[in-house]
Amino acid sequence: MSKKSIIEREKKRKNLVAKYSTIRKRIKEQIDLSQSFEEKLIYHSRLQKLPKNSSPVRLHNRCLVTGRSKGYYRFFGLSRHVLRTMAHYGLLPGVTKSSW
Repeated sequence: MSKKSIIEREKKRKNLVAKYSTIRKRIKEQIDLSQSFEEKLIYHSRLQKLPKNSSPVRLHNRCLVTGRSKGYYRFFGLSRHVLRTMAHYGLLPGVTKSSW
C-alpha cells in the first residue's frame, strides 16, 4: 500500500489538471496561431506561469486498490500484485492462470 500522502498528492494533481485544462489548451492554440517569435515567447511565459502540477504529464497511473504506481496494468487499473490475487480468486471474469 502506498503512503496516503502520495495518493492524496496524485488526487490534487488530477484536480489541477482538470481545472487548468481549458486555459492550457487555449494558450497552446494561441502559440500555434501566433506569427512572430516574440508573441510565442509571451504565450510560453503565460504557460509557464501556470502551476507545475496542472500539466497532464505529471500525472501517474496508480492502482485503484493499493495505490501502487509500478507494475500497473492499464486495462484493469490494477497493479500486478492485486491483479494476480484477484485472478486467483476468480474476481476478474475471463482471466485465467496460464500454464504450459
